[in-house]
Amino acid sequence: MIDPVPEWERRMAGLWDAFDDHEPADFLAKVRALTAELPPGDAVGEYELASAHDSIGNEAEAADHYRRAFAAGLPEGRRRQAVIQYASTLRNLGRAEESVALLTAEREAGSDELDDAVTAFLALALTDVGREREAAGLALGALSRHLPRYNRSLSNYANALTQDGPGRRP
Repeated sequence: MIDPVPEWERRMAGLWDAFDDHEPADFLAKVRALTAELPPGDAVGEYELASAHDSIGNEAEAADHYRRAFAAGLPEGRRRQAVIQYASTLRNLGRAEESVALLTAEREAGSDELDDAVTAFLALALTDVGREREAAGLALGALSRHLPRYNRSLSNYANALTQDGPGRRP
């Protein structure tokens, strides 16, 4: 017998891979059909519905599904992705302060391969609340880890941007 969870995940991943091949309403209908195979209120199903709504520009609907996914106990493998996406949705809904708080807490909660994504979306939210200098510092600090050269210099400049005092040089 085939394990239904990996098969379902494979079909969902395939649908996401073909996102650009669908009109928004068609894509959402296909996600709804797949998530309907899961138990009602399933955390992963709610997350996938949130992601689908987000991807087609239905932020208010996405926010509702994200909240339900978190409340249902979203598995760790998707939880951090959901935090990033939900924070971005909040920002798009004009709730940037909530986005900043959520992403700041997420940066302090742990570390994994999504650290730079958390930082990038935090930088976007910070610009919306008038903290552009800090946003630039965070973004440049994240970028500094990926450069073939000048890592230390850029990291020092990035740190200076997040400290008090305009024009401060490392």
